[in-house]
Amino acid sequence: MGSDDRHRPTPTVVAHPAMAANGRRAVSLRNAMPLERINPEELAAPQTYSHVVIATGSRLVFVAGQVAEDRQGDLVVPGDLTIQARQAFDNVGRALAGARARPDQVAKVTIFVVGLRDEYLPAIEAARAAVFKDHKPADALIGVETLAHPGCLIEIEAIAVVDGT
Repeated sequence: MGSDDRHRPTPTVVAHPAMAANGRRAVSLRNAMPLERINPEELAAPQTYSHVVIATGSRLVFVAGQVAEDRQGDLVVPGDLTIQARQAFDNVGRALAGARARPDQVAKVTIFVVGLRDEYLPAIEAARAAVFKDHKPADALIGVETLAHPGCLIEIEAIAVVDGT
């Protein structure tokens, strides 16, 4: 594949004392991230997500839908998708931290947006990048009529894959 971003990370290949008689090397995944991102050349190259994420970690973290609520459970700035998106993504980051996981360990996010329109995308992408930086998990962006919490314009679920306990 052409791009360095097509297959990452490459497992470190190490010689192992218990090598098979045929000389094959054992592959150690100890230092590899538990997520491999793949964007097949046969598909359009996405800018903000990955087409495929292969998870190899040993612990799954499921983050329930996070909305734009502050610590007290109050909705932040009703009607303002930009601020709500920032708060909802920040809440995903807080939830991950509570589970001893990081944003770069997220394999999949699902984003639900009330009345999704093209002009919402820059605000959503900016809020997402503030938490995920250059990490691009697989995602689904879904327009909905309403969310369960009155006044919320966005809700975000996440699944992370973490090595260890």
